[in-house]
Amino acid sequence: MASSSSASSTPPPRPNLAFRQLRGQRSPGEFAAAVRRAAREIGERVSCDARYVGRVEAGEIRCPNYAYERVFLHMFPGRTLTDLGFAPRAAVRGRGARGAGDARGADTTYTHDRVDARYSRMHGMESTTGDEESDVRRRAFMTSGTATVAVASLGAVGLPLGGVAEAARVRGHRLRAADENEVSAVEEAVRQIRLLDDRHGADGLYKRAAAPLRTAYALLDAGTSRQGGQAVADRLYSGAGELAISVGWLAHDSGRFDDARSHYAEALATARVAGDPALEAHAFCNTAFLARDAGRPREAVRAAQAAARAARQLGSPRLLSLIALREAGGWAGLGDRAGCRQALTRAHALFDIGPSETDPEWMTFYGPAELAGLEAQCWSALGHWEHASRHAQRAAGVASTQTPEFTRNIALYTAELADDLARAGRPDEAAAAGLRVLALLDEVQSSRIESMIATTARLLLPHQRAAGVTEFLEQHAARTRGVTI
Repeated sequence: MASSSSASSTPPPRPNLAFRQLRGQRSPGEFAAAVRRAAREIGERVSCDARYVGRVEAGEIRCPNYAYERVFLHMFPGRTLTDLGFAPRAAVRGRGARGAGDARGADTTYTHDRVDARYSRMHGMESTTGDEESDVRRRAFMTSGTATVAVASLGAVGLPLGGVAEAARVRGHRLRAADENEVSAVEEAVRQIRLLDDRHGADGLYKRAAAPLRTAYALLDAGTSRQGGQAVADRLYSGAGELAISVGWLAHDSGRFDDARSHYAEALATARVAGDPALEAHAFCNTAFLARDAGRPREAVRAAQAAARAARQLGSPRLLSLIALREAGGWAGLGDRAGCRQALTRAHALFDIGPSETDPEWMTFYGPAELAGLEAQCWSALGHWEHASRHAQRAAGVASTQTPEFTRNIALYTAELADDLARAGRPDEAAAAGLRVLALLDEVQSSRIESMIATTARLLLPHQRAAGVTEFLEQHAARTRGVTI
């Protein structure tokens, strides 16, 4: 009863106006990108995105974890956390707050900084059994999913637990209703998977990412705590659906189309149950992309149109722009040049409106490079190789300059360029682009890119005596055999 009354008396979060002022004219997505760049400058790794920025500005995160603290103080030298609008760490994570069961306001974004997860043990804090179980469940979720997914690239080590449900079984407990901590862990798993996919591709992530997805749906089945209220329940549904889409994308990008279709359908069902138009638009958007890649262009058009209907009430021109590109891809697959052109024109007009506060956080990848890359794919499907190669060249150049950390995207755009140049009758330039892709494949695992570069190699076989082509073909053949040269 004491903890219940304490929770009910917790004041609502106060907006962090100081932090909002520091963001200035930048959109949340642009500011999040600046945070990630600052982190790289000091050797930190954080998966900051627009939603995290929004939670800070709304006052939901009263004090950042240690990794974010170092990054923020690096970005704004001479300022303290208090100057940035945060509460003192002791006030948020002190003995009194923890003893009262008030973990609200503490940043539960356990990215690559494990200090916060050990904070209470280091300082000998007391906690109730419920708090301890919640901490075990949060860490079990993260280590069975996010941290394990990151093993290859981040060197993290996970616990031998199969998520929250397994943690409860080992402890002999029934699965307890989810609260703020578990919902935050679901949301962080989504961010980590997206970040790792952008950097390293889908092939090494898909199977490991299934564990946090199972856990998220186990949490949905268990429900949310009474103290969390409808807001936490809505976040859990949204987080589970977004996680299903992220895992579906990993299946999609690694060529497991049936698995991807199943995950996207699961996300769509979750969106419909929760009455969440943003999640519904995302699920239909990805379904359209999958249908195009699976050779079902008419389904791609219809799914994109369904996504647009769901997205119109969200007020995000950039989201509608991306959906228009999905529709354009479907029209291109049908060989309908006029339909494709109309959709492309609409995509550019909506994109030029610029970013807005209402842009979904998952769209941080969608910028000038992705726009050019998707347009290149449309022209390629229509057989206009010169058009396609110009757009692919722009996509690869912009991505290399503006987002060099997203290796997978750079490799994808460059592979598209190599294919378009080969089909346009420019074998030497195609081979040069192909060599750049091969140089990136040590960092990226993507069946999509491997398949594209294999097709380029086949196209260049008749030109194997041309300048540069021999080297590309030899390196590709050696890679296929597993030989390093």
